[in-house]
Amino acid sequence: MHKAIKVGLNFGLTSGVITTLGLMIGLSAGTNSKLAVIAGILTIAIADAFSDAFGIHISQEAANDISPKEIWAATVSTFFFKFIFALSFAIPVIIFSLNIATLIAIVWGVILITFVSFLIAKETHKKASHVIFEHLLISGIVIVIAHYIGVLINKIFLV
Repeated sequence: MHKAIKVGLNFGLTSGVITTLGLMIGLSAGTNSKLAVIAGILTIAIADAFSDAFGIHISQEAANDISPKEIWAATVSTFFFKFIFALSFAIPVIIFSLNIATLIAIVWGVILITFVSFLIAKETHKKASHVIFEHLLISGIVIVIAHYIGVLINKIFLV
C-alpha cells in the first residue's frame, strides 16, 4: 500500500474510532439522547474529518521530504477513512436502542483497533499482542474518561 494512503488509513481509522467512541459514550452518558449522539457522530464524520485531514496536510508539508502528490494523497485518504469509520458508528445508533448501540459500537471499535494494531505490529516486526494491548488500553482509557465526563455533565447540568 502506498505510504501516503497508509498514513491516511492508520490515522483516519484510529481517530475515527477513538474520537467517535469517546463522543458517543460521553453524549450517551450525558444526555441519553439518540438525536444528540447521531448529531455528534455526523459532526465528527464531517468537521473532524476535515480537521484531521488538514492537520495531516500541514504535518506532511512540514516534513519537507514528501512530494505534493503524496501530501494530497495523505490528506484525501485521511479525510476519507476518518469519514467512513466515524460514520460507521451511526448505523447501530439508528437501528438499535442507545444502550445496545453503544455496546455494539464498543465491540466494533475494539475490532477495528485490534485490526489496525495487528497490521502495525506485523509491519514493524513487533509482538502483536503487545501492540494490540497498548492500543486497546489507550482506547479503554478514552472510553472510561468520556463516560464519566458525560455522567458528570449530566449531574451538573441536567439535574
